[in-house]
Amino acid sequence: MPGNAESWLVNWTTSRVALEADPRGSQRPRYRPSSNTFSTRGRLGQITIRDLCLYAQRLGKVFASDSTWRRLIRARGWRRPRLRVYTARPKVELRATQPNEWWHIDLTVIRLTSGARVYLHAVIDNFSRKILAWELVERVAGKTTTTVLEHAAKFLRNGDDITLMADSGVENVNEVVDDFLHGSVIRRVLAQVEVTESNSMIEAFWRSLRHQWLYLHELDSVEKVGSLVDSYVKQHNSVMPHAAFDGQTPDEMFFAVTDGVGEGLAGRRRQAPERRVEINRSSSCGACSDDDLSSDSKGVAIAAA
Repeated sequence: MPGNAESWLVNWTTSRVALEADPRGSQRPRYRPSSNTFSTRGRLGQITIRDLCLYAQRLGKVFASDSTWRRLIRARGWRRPRLRVYTARPKVELRATQPNEWWHIDLTVIRLTSGARVYLHAVIDNFSRKILAWELVERVAGKTTTTVLEHAAKFLRNGDDITLMADSGVENVNEVVDDFLHGSVIRRVLAQVEVTESNSMIEAFWRSLRHQWLYLHELDSVEKVGSLVDSYVKQHNSVMPHAAFDGQTPDEMFFAVTDGVGEGLAGRRRQAPERRVEINRSSSCGACSDDDLSSDSKGVAIAAA
């Protein structure tokens, strides 16, 4: 072998990351663990292991297979660090300060056991997470979107000015929907087009609906799916406590009927450890008599003294 693979690998792995010189190079996707996708100060910093093997052969330095290179890299720990710069993303998405300030509308596709598809539209209130309206149809149409918005509009109060966040799907951006929104108190914005925020709140609801409820049943008909969705929406709105609301339900948040639920739960959580200690101390399994218990307690007192 004209060259030494180990000495070549040492030179190859000593080149360091130069993110300052080329920040864009660090954001290239990494297709394989063996791929080097960032720029370095070294002459061969960007080359992959397979290409390095061929490059060494072209120079007449090392004639070794790429598997030998990989084996030596694993054995000697010569893998260079891969530091990727990710774009900073907000941890908290859009949050409203009161009900009927921001709405989210979206559509999800549900596949039946027969292979047919049905389409579920829904509107959720950002502040309370309440599902205001939903509609299950077999075809996508702008009329379905307007129907859902008409049902949701029943919860509007005087003075409400709604911002409706929607994606740019054909069910939300069409002439029928445009005519419906014209002159109304609902102003539509397109997620990640006209605003930087996404429609993640209603997408999270779709995920819960699917995996926690729908996928646990055989979806063999439109009627069956409609019945399951109706049951889940009712439970979601009025029964399921939400962690973001300290145990309050979406209905309680939307209608401002909390009755101190959050504060009451917090107080009971603080009292629970003390209550458990009292119950454990007062309970007995019955195997020991009162005399044994009293003698044991005296022994403990003497030992403590």
